[in-house]
Amino acid sequence: MSMQERFQHLFAVISGRRFLDKQGLGNEVPFFICAFKPEELVEMERLQRQLINRLEQAGIRILEINLYDLSIDILKERGIWDQMLEMEESVSKEQLKELLQGVLDPETHLVPAIAAKMVSTDFEVLFLSGVGEVFPYIRSHNVLNNLQSTAKEKPTVMFFPGAYTHSLESGASLDLFGKMRDDKYYRAFNIFHCEA
Repeated sequence: MSMQERFQHLFAVISGRRFLDKQGLGNEVPFFICAFKPEELVEMERLQRQLINRLEQAGIRILEINLYDLSIDILKERGIWDQMLEMEESVSKEQLKELLQGVLDPETHLVPAIAAKMVSTDFEVLFLSGVGEVFPYIRSHNVLNNLQSTAKEKPTVMFFPGAYTHSLESGASLDLFGKMRDDKYYRAFNIFHCEA
């Protein structure tokens, strides 16, 4: 699909009552993956901004959370942002990754920060972006797994730079950047397979 066709499809699906009322999900959590090729990131960010504007013009309020921006906010709130910047030069990438994984753990830090934004905002649909920017210290399947109890009341769309595949042999997989094939996640729907 061209970007324009994707935009039309996303607008039609997300603005539809079926989507907003979470119909036809078979008691699954209302999580949707909007996968795109990593090289389309800039175009997809533009599409996302246009989509938010068009949906809000149609009276549908969107809460947009960029995981990278949220991560920086969390590090600053915890008073460790400057330390992290200083440490980056002197520690190995593996040590930095482990440190970031600890201070930005989805269960104890990231999802509670998302939940706080959800409680303080009046919205119908949650958009999650910045997935590629927070890899490898935050994994998308961990975010989704930990969000299941927090974000089940309203639809969530994760903009994902890679592929979301389903097959009988290997189950479902979030393949970040089209290369990393180890994030098993079964509970989301491919938004491009949804009817408007």
